[in-house]
Amino acid sequence: MKIWIDADAAPGEVKEVIFRAARRLRVETVLVANQPLSLPPGAPTVSSVTVREGANEADGYIVAHSQPGDLVITADIPLAALLVAREVAVIDPRGDEYNPDNIQSRLSMRDFMDGLRGAGAITGGARPYDGKDKKAFAATFDRLLAKLR
Repeated sequence: MKIWIDADAAPGEVKEVIFRAARRLRVETVLVANQPLSLPPGAPTVSSVTVREGANEADGYIVAHSQPGDLVITADIPLAALLVAREVAVIDPRGDEYNPDNIQSRLSMRDFMDGLRGAGAITGGARPYDGKDKKAFAATFDRLLAKLR
């Protein structure tokens, strides 16, 4: 099992939770981003991959290299849909698990909202990340990590 982080937009609080687990459990963890990232000290199982700049480059790398039984952290619902189809566990930074039972409805809602934003009907983005989100993420992350190990 390997943990993959779609790291370009992952909140620092999420990375901290993952790094502590990677250190404690000695789980290989890979950050994938369009720019070089600094790695946490004292976490020999954590590495990073820098992909070319461009839309979906990090996504493509994660899809190509992840395996069934791995765990991916991403807020990108189209990426999550590709991974769930490949039997890769996926959670978002707010603690929502994507799975075969919910991914199609999440993808449909994402596409619907994207259409509304494109038409100018909705502006703005997600609410700020907060402590409640971090707690929800940590709980889902720990549960899935225990299940996959």
